[in-house]
Amino acid sequence: MSVVASSPTIQRESHHGISLLRHEGSRAGPTLVLLHGIGSNAESFLPLMRALDPAVTLIAWDAPGYCASRALPMTEPRPADYALRLLGLLDELGAAKIDLLGHSLGCLFAASFAAANPERVRRLTLCSPALGYKVAAGETLPPSVQSRIDDLKSFGPAAFAEKRAWRLVHAAQERPEVLAAVRRAMAAVEPAGYAQAVQALGRGDLLADARKLVMPVLLVTGLEDVVTPPDNARRVLAELASPIGLREIEGCGHALPQEAPDALAAILKEAILG
Repeated sequence: MSVVASSPTIQRESHHGISLLRHEGSRAGPTLVLLHGIGSNAESFLPLMRALDPAVTLIAWDAPGYCASRALPMTEPRPADYALRLLGLLDELGAAKIDLLGHSLGCLFAASFAAANPERVRRLTLCSPALGYKVAAGETLPPSVQSRIDDLKSFGPAAFAEKRAWRLVHAAQERPEVLAAVRRAMAAVEPAGYAQAVQALGRGDLLADARKLVMPVLLVTGLEDVVTPPDNARRVLAELASPIGLREIEGCGHALPQEAPDALAAILKEAILG
């Protein structure tokens, strides 16, 4: 165990084969669990974790196959396979009921978990949602999705990050520290773990899972997001049985937890954390 930050205190831990960042809050109640996107990791949530009320307990995982987290055993996982690993992690941590937030690809994992385990999720937040491509088991990925895997193999992680990271940040030239953090996380991806995550992206169907959700659901999007455009969030919102609503952040791109941590923290406090 190591200390990542002191205000609030954020610990680096490992449970159930998953590496994670954890802040232990000072109040009873659900924990907020944070699931990152495909080119990110737990540390991508550090700006948001530092902006949230220190009374809230926070857990940000490194998804299976990322950083020190044990990869999944299959080569073509679905979001449900990540959700099952999350269930094991929460059981080991004794987190019986949580608030859950997914960002980008993490939305597919979060919605899959919430649909399968409604009794475990108090409220769900989907930020910059990736919708998935609904590819059936055994079928090949669309070329635009397969190219993610091919580019990482061809360029290597560092050059891959240099090529892609700038699209995640709105007005990236004006936010060099945010761009550097996004690039650093993307350059740290493990090719095998990233390939599994791309498979999950290809085989996911967020809209189908959204129709199964019974808990209150909040959508958040950056209005300048060119990776998962705001219309993604609007489409998800239309499928929900119990929507909290959609919050749109002006001047923000895809890397929402890093570009606008204070704005996102304020939205979470108003809408779900209270």
